[in-house]
Amino acid sequence: MSGFSTEWLALREPFDHAARAGTAIDPGFLAALKRRVAPGDALTVVDLGCGTGANLREIAPRLGGRQRWRLVDNDERLLAALPQALAPWAAAQGLQVQTQPRAAVLVLQRSDGLHIEVERCQADLATGLDAVPLAGAQLVTASALLDLVSAPWLDALLLRCRDAGAAVWWPLNVDDRLVWTPGDADDALVHAHFQAHQQRDKGFGPALGGGAAMRAAAQLAGFGWKVIRAPGDWQIDGRRSAHDLAMLQAMVDGIATAATEQTPALTETIAQWQARKRAQAGHLQLRVGHAEVMGWPPERSQDGQPSAL
Repeated sequence: MSGFSTEWLALREPFDHAARAGTAIDPGFLAALKRRVAPGDALTVVDLGCGTGANLREIAPRLGGRQRWRLVDNDERLLAALPQALAPWAAAQGLQVQTQPRAAVLVLQRSDGLHIEVERCQADLATGLDAVPLAGAQLVTASALLDLVSAPWLDALLLRCRDAGAAVWWPLNVDDRLVWTPGDADDALVHAHFQAHQQRDKGFGPALGGGAAMRAAAQLAGFGWKVIRAPGDWQIDGRRSAHDLAMLQAMVDGIATAATEQTPALTETIAQWQARKRAQAGHLQLRVGHAEVMGWPPERSQDGQPSAL
């Protein structure tokens, strides 16, 4: 899988944050996680494709208590940037940052009991899941990953989570909804070729694209797990701020580039669409559909059978 730049991750993070702010953590999900942690132990979380730690920054305060995070990425640059990326957030959260004798481990803690141990793990997710350290995990999370992977890869990950008894929390998976205001006569045409490009091989085999969240939810339900699927859309408004304007321009250019790569015969039509969008950017709005999937296994009774959810 090709990496993402720190600049792109920083550009998208405010929209990720806003999309997730409206989604409250399900009480049943949180209770199920806490029941799986031994008294006095830490909740172990594995974050796949961690980037610069945005998922930790979103999830850790909601989980609370003692946590042990394994941040997994194949990009050495992003893993190396994690302490610097986490520092401003930690300061804003009132967290003290300590470096353990092992250079790969950070500890963030504050007086209310929030204690986060962070271990950085380099692994190439695309070459297989054997290198992914799921042992002892109560939660496996991944932000904006599922739409990049293939159906066999996702199925294999789901089976590993099931066998480990680890709950899953997978936010920000694109679901093919793109709504421009105002619209353009060529929106549907360009979107169709962009979405076809999203299903190309991103390193994991033919990508699921917008069907990823639905497939994950269906597979988890097939395990007999409790599943929640909820929208978490980006709302980008060129009238609102310079950051919105920069994100709109990045989206227009990215969609146009992908659609052109997919169908070179439409290069001129797509370029004209791109030019119109860029000219409108100062009063343009875009909703980018994303879906969040949460799932957790049923409790076991004393006889080993699933109890009521």
